[in-house]
Amino acid sequence: MTLSDSPAIPATNAALSIRGVHKRFGGVVAVNDCSFDVPQGSITGLIGPNGAGKTTLFNVISGFLTPNEGQILLNGVDVAGEKPNELFHRGLVRTFQIPHEFQRMTVLENLMVVPKEQAGENIFNAWLRWGMVQDQEAQVRDRADEVLEILRMTHVRNELAGVLSGGQKKLLELGRTMMAEPQVVLLDEPGAGVNPTLMRELSEHIMRFKTEMGCSVCIIEHDMDLIGELSDSVIVLTSEGVLAEGSMEEIRANDLVIEAYLGHTGVGAGAHKAGRVVPS
Repeated sequence: MTLSDSPAIPATNAALSIRGVHKRFGGVVAVNDCSFDVPQGSITGLIGPNGAGKTTLFNVISGFLTPNEGQILLNGVDVAGEKPNELFHRGLVRTFQIPHEFQRMTVLENLMVVPKEQAGENIFNAWLRWGMVQDQEAQVRDRADEVLEILRMTHVRNELAGVLSGGQKKLLELGRTMMAEPQVVLLDEPGAGVNPTLMRELSEHIMRFKTEMGCSVCIIEHDMDLIGELSDSVIVLTSEGVLAEGSMEEIRANDLVIEAYLGHTGVGAGAHKAGRVVPS
């Protein structure tokens, strides 16, 4: 399916809508009849026990896997089955639990390769329109320097990305996402392995996607404090599909959610209000 071939679906207020998505690997059901919305300009948390299919669902949404059934509506258009590069051009960008930086390129270069449709990618422009290519490259470099300043990473601007610390690689991953100027962002466990000090910084940058860039964000995260701080609404996914939706307070008080995580009910929300209610 090409971008132009994707059928139009009646518009809703959702930037991303998942409708009856199934993903199977042989006889193993990894995602089971999953449906939910990510409203425009919101941050939606996606939580669930290990094995619930959260990352597999992200892989389906972002085009790394094709669903067996269901629709993935991006701004009202069914994009199920489109490739990651096609979805990138539509404005959907994802990060990974383990950052995927270009290790032998500098931090600055990692940011500069992101913007789409750069004139220098066309060999005709590179040969015959060198002035235009240089002008655009200067604009991209300026934007990359702005992002580095936002991330407080100007001191590693010219360092090879492969030598960064784990936390710095997480920041670089967010910076690459900012450079893409996305409409919809999928964040896969941005807080994994990050110390509390850097976690606060990551939280600020994630909120910036919504407040300053107008993005719609869906975030997988095991840290319930982070999910509660960032999310407008929370989706609870299990191996059976979507179990519950609502505010963080409603999710904490839901006995079905507690049972899904801990294997029993009747533990009231008060016993879990400290934050990390989810085994990671």
